[in-house]
Amino acid sequence: MTAADELARARVGTLARIDVLVREFDEVVDASRQSNADDEHDPEGATIAFERQQVAALLDSARRRLADIDDALARVEAGEYGTCATCRRPIAPERLAARPSTRTCIACAS
Repeated sequence: MTAADELARARVGTLARIDVLVREFDEVVDASRQSNADDEHDPEGATIAFERQQVAALLDSARRRLADIDDALARVEAGEYGTCATCRRPIAPERLAARPSTRTCIACAS
């Protein structure tokens, strides 16, 4: 499987994850509308607020991952995938296997 294939597969999975998280976020927001508006004094309110923040953070992370994958796909198209953006040396295949969207080699990432 090529790097582009791996990245495309990761992109599909990330889009699916974003879709699930958007639905979860909408459900949490809907639940907060149905609960007592006073989060401070409502035992359920604090839980709903925490859950909303947690899902929002996961959604933000998934969107950043999607942007990283799209950036890596652009590097594949430009013929720059696998080249460190900092030192311009090749990125080790093991690093690319572990972090396919990485822009830097181990030395430059440290």
